[in-house]
Amino acid sequence: MALDADTFEQLLDQVARFVREKLRPREEEVALSDAIPADIVSDMRQLGLFGLAIPEEFGGLGLNVSEEVQVLFRLGQTSPAFRSVIGTNNGIGSQGIIFDGTAEQKQRYLPRMASGELIGSFALTEPEAGSDAGSLRTSARRDGDSFVINGTKRFITNAPQAGVFTVFARTDPNTSTASGVSAFLVDADLPEITLGKKDRKMGQQGAHTCDVIFEDVRVPVDAIIGGEKNIGKGFATAMKVLDRGRLTISAVCVGVAERLIGDSLNYAIERKQFGQPIAEFQLVQAMLADMRTECFAARCMIEETARRFDAGQPIATEAACCKMFASEMVGRVADKAVQIHGGAGYVADSGIKRFYRDVRLFRIYEGTTQIQQLVIARNMVRDARRTAGA
Repeated sequence: MALDADTFEQLLDQVARFVREKLRPREEEVALSDAIPADIVSDMRQLGLFGLAIPEEFGGLGLNVSEEVQVLFRLGQTSPAFRSVIGTNNGIGSQGIIFDGTAEQKQRYLPRMASGELIGSFALTEPEAGSDAGSLRTSARRDGDSFVINGTKRFITNAPQAGVFTVFARTDPNTSTASGVSAFLVDADLPEITLGKKDRKMGQQGAHTCDVIFEDVRVPVDAIIGGEKNIGKGFATAMKVLDRGRLTISAVCVGVAERLIGDSLNYAIERKQFGQPIAEFQLVQAMLADMRTECFAARCMIEETARRFDAGQPIATEAACCKMFASEMVGRVADKAVQIHGGAGYVADSGIKRFYRDVRLFRIYEGTTQIQQLVIARNMVRDARRTAGA
């Protein structure tokens, strides 16, 4: 941790005030324009939000995961698109470099990511490889001291703004498993890289994804994360990054849920039917209670798993539990929020309607709910067999 306790509390207060005073008033503007205003991005840079999880030696704040999730609980209480601006720089765009990068790679990329000058993007998913990441088809053919990359990546977050891609490509054409995959750092301005049109999404306007097409993109061997010794080890890097990313996405889910609970409670207190606030009706109270209970459970799961991560304990199963429960939870909370608001939650100018669409994505990216179920169950079986064998 780079910040002492008092300074960290000040950071949390600053983030909460930033959300309340700067971000919430601009939510509808972002939804209509499908863009994050430049002055908001500038404010994020000044607050240090692009470098929350990047080590202090590279210009970041160096927060551990327990601290980062506390920030995200607060930053999550507004449109998820705002968090997406900084999300890849603190998560999947930088963590592979932090975990496995060479000293030169860290020095080249991390300071500019921490400042927000450079946006990192994680290029794993393909048209026919998403949940089954080991089946990806993007190839990296060895040619002397270089690799030549060909393939298409799909739904790549922040690709339109990216300055560097972490690209996963098959370096061993004789395998069809994850063991033949390597992770490359590829500068986005290479002329052989083409971006597709921005995807038109159901929700989260302002957070951009698109295809990224690589056609004979030549990169040096030392573009592999960790250098030549890490050829074929890209999938291991991806799993480290995704375990941590599942925790931080879960924290955002809690933040959004807390926003929806607060808005629903306030509406229920103000809205009157049959001569009294609808908050007095037991069926409305039941929905509010369910929302609060599930959100509290998710928060506790995340805080405990973050503590384990920071203590160096394996958390693959726990992170999958958090991602599955929190993303499903916020969907249920959003549904109840619409129900409590009634027609007011469904009409076009309703922020509740917008959140209802936004949160649906949480159950899909960084591993679908079904993938989390498989991870959890397979780990349970493996651990049980291991225990029986002992």
